[in-house]
Amino acid sequence: MLHHYLEGKFAFDTKMTIGVEIFHKTVTLKNGHICSLQLWDFGSQERFRFFLDNFVGGASGAFLIYDITDRYTFDNLPKWVDIVLKYDPTLSIVILEAKCDLTEKIEVNDESTNGFMEFYKITCFYKGSSKTGYNINEVFEALTKTLNQLMEI
Repeated sequence: MLHHYLEGKFAFDTKMTIGVEIFHKTVTLKNGHICSLQLWDFGSQERFRFFLDNFVGGASGAFLIYDITDRYTFDNLPKWVDIVLKYDPTLSIVILEAKCDLTEKIEVNDESTNGFMEFYKITCFYKGSSKTGYNINEVFEALTKTLNQLMEI
């Protein structure tokens, strides 16, 4: 997802994130404000979670992504919510349902997603596809806009 957002194309040769990868992008919002994004991609594997506390404390927002074709990734979302809200219970969270282009392989239905969103009171949700680019820019714009509004308060 990050590669598509930053480079405008799907990277067929991406490898599993080991530890953390950090990316930067400067965007101009519709109101003319310039926003510098520092994007951290954490490895989702259990063996990398021990060092997350060192990083999430200063976060301004979070994307939590699950693979619609892999129920295990959805079932782990509560752990990720707990991790990102540990230092700031009001942190803005955007949920992205990835691989929505693979409709024939869906393992997570809308009812499960809606229940999760309601339980955790998360209001920002997108279906997206890194391969097709569907909603990739929109999901980043949504979080950036929310963060910009919070800074103006």
